[in-house]
Amino acid sequence: MSKATRATRMLEAADIAFTVHSYAYDPDADAIGLQAAEALGEPPARVLKTLMAKVDGKPVLAILPSDRQVAMKKLAAAIGGKSAEMMKRVDAERLSGYKVGGISPFGQMRALPTVIEETAVSEPYVFINGGQRGLQLRLAPQDAAAVLNAKVTGIIA
Repeated sequence: MSKATRATRMLEAADIAFTVHSYAYDPDADAIGLQAAEALGEPPARVLKTLMAKVDGKPVLAILPSDRQVAMKKLAAAIGGKSAEMMKRVDAERLSGYKVGGISPFGQMRALPTVIEETAVSEPYVFINGGQRGLQLRLAPQDAAAVLNAKVTGIIA
């Protein structure tokens, strides 16, 4: 597995401190984020998942703890929209340039409006997908929010 991805290159270019962590990705896991947390020996609150959704038909990213679910009404409101829905897998892969299970918010094909769950920012560090299945990046949540120009607010159900 390559440890250099579009995600790592974006963080390096922005001079963001991070470390790279690999784990045995299980494509059959019920919840990919929870499987990553277990494999890394970290609490699910620190291993964040990146979800691609649509708010009023426009693509957005939602980043939240792997053991939580996004509240679609809260996500829509955070972006200033009326309704939200999950993006179809094929659309998420095409738009992000990453495969599901390896979607990183960093280094996407184009910058998208991004919302990070506020509870994640209180963690001393978080893990966010590095752009490949089985690759996580450890960094300060405030750095992730800054480099993504993300809105930090409550979006969990």
